[in-house]
Amino acid sequence: MKNQLFSALFLLSLILPTGVSAREQVEEGGTRADIVVYGATPGGVCAAIAASREGAIVILLEPTDHIGGLNTGGLSFSDSNQTVRSTVMGLFDEWHTRIEKDYSARGIKLPYQVRVKDQSKWTYEPHVALRVTKQMLDEAHVKVLPKQVLQSVRKEGTRISRLVTDKGAFAAKTFIDATYEGDLMAAAGVSWTIGREGKAEYGESLAGKRYPKSRMNINGFDSEGQILPLITTTDGGPEDAGDSNVMVYSFRLCLTDDPKNRVPFPKPESYDPARFEVMRRFAKSGGRLGWDLYPLPGGKFDGNNSIGGQFSLGLVGGGNGWSEADEAGRAAIWEQHKQYTLEFYHFLTTDPAVPEKVRNAYARLGLCKDEFPEYGHFSPALYVREGRRMRGMYVLSQKDILEQPEKKDPIAVSSFPIDSHDCQRIALTDGGVINEGTIFPVRKSSPKQGYAYHVPYRSILPQPKECSNLLVPVALSCTHVGISSLRVEPTWMILGQSAGIAAALSARNESSVQDLPYKQLRARLLAQGQVLELPPDTNANEVSHSIDPQSLPGIVLDNTSAELTGHWSHSTNFKPHIGSGYLHDEKSGDGKATAIFRFKVPKSGRYQVLMAYSAHESRANNVPLTVFSGAKKARLSVDQTKTLPQGKHFRPLGIVELQDDVETKITISNDKTSGFVILDAIQLLPAK
Repeated sequence: MKNQLFSALFLLSLILPTGVSAREQVEEGGTRADIVVYGATPGGVCAAIAASREGAIVILLEPTDHIGGLNTGGLSFSDSNQTVRSTVMGLFDEWHTRIEKDYSARGIKLPYQVRVKDQSKWTYEPHVALRVTKQMLDEAHVKVLPKQVLQSVRKEGTRISRLVTDKGAFAAKTFIDATYEGDLMAAAGVSWTIGREGKAEYGESLAGKRYPKSRMNINGFDSEGQILPLITTTDGGPEDAGDSNVMVYSFRLCLTDDPKNRVPFPKPESYDPARFEVMRRFAKSGGRLGWDLYPLPGGKFDGNNSIGGQFSLGLVGGGNGWSEADEAGRAAIWEQHKQYTLEFYHFLTTDPAVPEKVRNAYARLGLCKDEFPEYGHFSPALYVREGRRMRGMYVLSQKDILEQPEKKDPIAVSSFPIDSHDCQRIALTDGGVINEGTIFPVRKSSPKQGYAYHVPYRSILPQPKECSNLLVPVALSCTHVGISSLRVEPTWMILGQSAGIAAALSARNESSVQDLPYKQLRARLLAQGQVLELPPDTNANEVSHSIDPQSLPGIVLDNTSAELTGHWSHSTNFKPHIGSGYLHDEKSGDGKATAIFRFKVPKSGRYQVLMAYSAHESRANNVPLTVFSGAKKARLSVDQTKTLPQGKHFRPLGIVELQDDVETKITISNDKTSGFVILDAIQLLPAK
């Protein structure tokens, strides 16, 4: 009997793939492990490593031939500088520490130290990030299998029994979907959504349509009345409603101007100058074109889509349909983004409408000879900023970030600002072109980091009736506003690590992921270096999105009571604000936007004038305000780049004499202003 058993095991060993352990088995033509992670994104890499460190046998499957997602695919500027770094620990911190040691071992000193948790920009080269990522996977004995495209999922009741790719079948006790797109959860029949919610669905002031950018004073139509290329629509849809649009995708380009390492940009397969007519008109109107450049070690730059730019690396509307597409469909969309990038570069460097200084600056840049050689030196990873989002046990929304940050079952402290790129570009029938969808960073003014909040375990769990052995740490359960904060690799890496630990514990307990005791999970999260306590200065009241004007002393004049002329746009992007939001003039400075407040004071005398506004470097520093009261007239100039007094909602502007027997009028305009003019509220208090 022993000889028969030995012979069977020996024969089995001959057909097992190299590196398959005794706890992996070939079963019905497939491979079995404790945990199968689908998607070798940074979240998936951390999930696999964390599960392995808990003693699980882990297989990491990746549909492409690229391991590491954006972290090794061009994104070389860690967004953790906008987070509370003392909470971004665990495998994320270890990964960065190893990168620092990699450079140090070669005698290169980076301009930052990982142990110092300040707001420094942590940068690195893609090939170094890939080397460190592979080292960590190898040390954890994670079996990594690229080019495994998901074909189907087999379930027994609510449990996934195996995942089938175009290369084979993989069975496990617990599965993790770590794709940006949520492919595995969708195939497993888990509920999901894509696009944007309306404002009312979750009570989010930042939901629906967003118009924080100024209108471009250019014609968006050709001579036959058709919209120009690179414009998506003439109708953005109802402002309060959601839609299926996702924020722009782009590439993170690794670039250099070093002639010794510079490789010229490839020529686009085809280039039609007419495609860039809208940019040409914008450039001729004085608009700025280009993208953001972040300095990297090795004399390189990380090229990123400019969130504040009207035109940049992001192909507006180009990401729609990506998540729902099959392999061939995604390959086509990927190629469309690549060709747009190459054509945009060609336009920037050759078109006479682009200022010569700009043409020359971009012409000096090229791809890097020592990066991505197997991909022609072009980034292998498209920046999928948002894909599907699970509708799981808990939907994380705006209120969880800004009003109710503490949760009973935290698996991460997230603190990246709420930050969405454009979703639409609209040709206005009454003239002009405007981008829609940007949420400029909602964060503290000092330091410039987002508000810290807990991500609950329930947000990575499907509904129990839909699937009981799947965790979804990347395409997790949240709204569009929620993903606009969660959607960065530092957060996804922490969530991936947490999912890996939870998966290993569930497999060991032979329990559903929903029944895993949180106390047990918490202990192992802390043991693997996670931070679960909110920072001490977290204050939900500080970021309450709306302040009731009637709760404030004195005379409060909200923007809703103003007589308006010219064009004003409504926003709730910056917080806190008085009432239901504030107005801004789209940075036009043309003198056509005015606001008049009319009122009477209860008693003649001296009054202090105060103004509420959201201070920011993009604001106007010379907003004219005039007070008329009878024969008296006072002129004030407001610098809206100045921060408000600590803990206050208004900033004092000056003292004026007001009469009770006449109407007082306060006028605010954008005459010769430079920057956004913010119209939120005026307060008048009796002067002492």
